Amino acid sequence: MKIGMVGLGRMGMNMAKRLLQGGHQVVAYNRSAAKTEALAKDGAEASFSLAELVGKLDGRKVVWLMLPAGQTVEEHIDQLIELLAPGDIIIEGGNSYFKDDIRRAEKVAAHDLHYVDAGVSGGIWGLKVGYCTMVGGRREDFDYLEPIFKTLAPAEGYMYCGPTGAGHFVKMVHNGIEYGMMQAYGEGFALIEASEYKQVDFGDLSRLWNQGSVIRSWLLELLERAFDDDPKLAELQGYVDDSGEGRWTVLQAVESGVSAPVITSALFRRFESRQSDAFENRVLAALRQQFGGHAVQKKNK
Repeated sequence: MKIGMVGLGRMGMNMAKRLLQGGHQVVAYNRSAAKTEALAKDGAEASFSLAELVGKLDGRKVVWLMLPAGQTVEEHIDQLIELLAPGDIIIEGGNSYFKDDIRRAEKVAAHDLHYVDAGVSGGIWGLKVGYCTMVGGRREDFDYLEPIFKTLAPAEGYMYCGPTGAGHFVKMVHNGIEYGMMQAYGEGFALIEASEYKQVDFGDLSRLWNQGSVIRSWLLELLERAFDDDPKLAELQGYVDDSGEGRWTVLQAVESGVSAPVITSALFRRFESRQSDAFENRVLAALRQQFGGHAVQKKNK
């Protein structure tokens, strides 16, 4: 299948590479031309404007957006409305708010365009292991696009979640759960760090807990890597950012009347981390860097 990929950041670049490796044709566009040119060396067809990208697609055109959530996505969709033809598909694959998806789908439908929301998880490791993909929109559009999702995902790693917004809604909840899991790991290692048993090697402990323990996980594998590189995370500031999904999950809990104290507390602890340098927050910062390549703040030496 031929697809236009807009946005070649940490996720978009590797997703495009995985599609190329899977035999798809990729027409690429990024605001900075250097990334587009770099991907062209891997077999993508370079374009240097949205108009050029659309012009290089044929048949029923498919454009996948991997851009920062918010106004940037809005502006690109507005441009694509003017460039695409009836029946063409826009896939929003960033971390957009599901209510924005519903509004945008209505907007593009007025121009006979189709809109699909795809929540994508996999971070900087997705090129190798695949991207878990949660899809919302029209079922017939999902069926048409399934070869793309199948290539991007590991085995059994993609799912049609329901109508417009469902993909990003499920991904939002996924990230809320992630907040809670990371907070629990952070607090657990902080308890050990504050005890008389602080001599325990945290890298070895992370590795141990992944050998049949009920708390084993990929996050613990990443913690093992982080602790092997910096045994006490001494180089990191315990500053933990948040990128929106945690806040939206808590707002949805309030709106739905669902008790979500773990996720809510984990979000508020991230806010608190910006005024403190607790060990548990250094664990969270290290995890975000390991799975998503997110920026961290280093201590001044």
